[in-house]
Amino acid sequence: MTTLIFTHRDCFEHDTGPGHPESPERLDVVWQTLDRDAFRHLERRDAPEATVDQLARVHARDYVEAVLEAMPDTGYVRLDADTLLSPGSRGAILRAAGSVCAAVDAVQAGEALRAFCAVRPCGHHAEPARAMGFCVFNNVAVGAAHARAAHGLTRVAVVDYDVHHGNGTQAMFEADPGLFFASTHQAPLYPGTGYAHEHGVAANIVNAPLPPFSGSAEFRRAMEVDVLPAVDAFAPELLFISAGFDAHARDPLAQLQFTNADFEWATRQLVALADKHCGGKVISVLEGGYDPVGLAEGCAAHLQALMRT
Repeated sequence: MTTLIFTHRDCFEHDTGPGHPESPERLDVVWQTLDRDAFRHLERRDAPEATVDQLARVHARDYVEAVLEAMPDTGYVRLDADTLLSPGSRGAILRAAGSVCAAVDAVQAGEALRAFCAVRPCGHHAEPARAMGFCVFNNVAVGAAHARAAHGLTRVAVVDYDVHHGNGTQAMFEADPGLFFASTHQAPLYPGTGYAHEHGVAANIVNAPLPPFSGSAEFRRAMEVDVLPAVDAFAPELLFISAGFDAHARDPLAQLQFTNADFEWATRQLVALADKHCGGKVISVLEGGYDPVGLAEGCAAHLQALMRT
């Protein structure tokens, strides 16, 4: 098996309210994509719930406990202007983070080379003690910390091509030389972070901000000049992708002009580096993507590249 899929029906139960971009319909689009002939054979596994201990490796324990205690019986609890909890949110947020830990375990056990975590809500804006931008817990950072704690890895990398900067992941990684984070993102844009001069404690942070309306040429240049050589130099033992598809030209929340071919190309480049440094092991975690067609087609292109050996 080349690629496993981790997902769970509980992720549909996170209700963000009428008109919210990060809606259950996003996951429905991804599930429909996974039902295409090209992907139907991939094994799907139920995402388990992350434990408090797993979450507390990157989040303040009192923050984790406060979030779990804040779950409403009815209506909504607002964590920030864009991030809400509903009666069905508990299972979704725990399984979104737990999916990445389970993917790490499966890949490290040799059950697959790669894994794709088709979960919501997204996570890369969540900081150690703050929910932000639709994100409650930082799914990919929880998985990276699990890889080190449970499997003894010393060098773990995350590459994030979501249109928004993964400020939460950077905040959790920048002071630890064994963790690497690289991001391409539109700037200026929410959350207003991710400057090129930010390098972390050991050149372990790489930001490649792109101006609005940048397209394939600008994205590929940023990857080839800034991101890929830095990942190569870091030589990770495990590589994660924060796979956001809101840089697609169709997406309504930003103005980058990426194509399906760009997502496929970027994934192939990252898989090649994983082949070189960590036996091909890649774990991809769904982040943004708010146009149904752009999300579906970008996701399909990404999966096609992940499945290649």
